[in-house]
Amino acid sequence: MNDKTRTALITGASRGLGRALAEALAARGWQLIIDARGKDDLQLVAEELSPHTRVTALAGDVADAAHRRALGVAARAAGGLDAVINNAGILGPSPQPELLNYPLDTLAEVLRTNTIAPLGVIQAVRYALKPDARILNITSDAGVEAYPGWGGYGASKAALEQLTAILAEENDSWRIYAVDPGDMRTQMQQDAFPGEDISDRPLPQSSVPGLLALLEGDFPSGRYQARELVSAAV
Repeated sequence: MNDKTRTALITGASRGLGRALAEALAARGWQLIIDARGKDDLQLVAEELSPHTRVTALAGDVADAAHRRALGVAARAAGGLDAVINNAGILGPSPQPELLNYPLDTLAEVLRTNTIAPLGVIQAVRYALKPDARILNITSDAGVEAYPGWGGYGASKAALEQLTAILAEENDSWRIYAVDPGDMRTQMQQDAFPGEDISDRPLPQSSVPGLLALLEGDFPSGRYQARELVSAAV
C-alpha cells in the first residue's frame, strides 16, 4: 500500500450490491473494510479480494453499537477512510404487509437497521473520515414513491433520505449522497416478491459504475440515481 491508497468501509458486503462494489473497488486498488452479518459468506468475499488489495472483514450487525465501535477501530487502524458506503439493510416481513397489518415491533427493527444504524456507523467512524470523504447512503425509490405494501421499508428509506440531506447541510467538508441503485436481481428483491420470477431485473453490477462516479468524481452532495450516472463513471 502507498500513501495514496484510498480506503472504503462497505456494510452489507457479503452479497448483492455491496459485494459487487467491493469487487470493483478492490480491482481499482482501494483498501477495504467490509461488514455483513453472515461470517462465512463475508470471509469468502475477503478471501476472494485479498489477492488484489488489503481487506479487513468484520462480521456483525450494524444495528449493534458494539459492532459499530469495532468498525470505528478498524477505520482508524487503516489510517482513515476516504469513503463510507452504508449498504446494509433489511426488507422486513415477506411478503410485505399493508401498514394497517404491519407489526410495530418489526417496523421498529426495520427503522433501527435501515435508518438509525447508518447514522450510527457514520458517528462511529467520524474521526477517521478524511477531508473530502464520500458518504454514500444506499436508499430506494420506495423512499420517495408511495408503493402499496412497501410502507415499512419505504418509511425507513424516506427517513434515511432526509437524514442524508440534513447531514450534508451540516457537514460541507464531506460529499454526502443518498443513492438509489434501482431495481436489482438480489436476494432482497426476491424476498420482496416471493414466488415471482425476477430474472428481468438487472444484476447489481449494473449500478456499480454510478457508485464509482460518486466515489471518485466531483459531484456535489445530494440525491442521485446510480444508473443515470453510468456515463459519468471513470
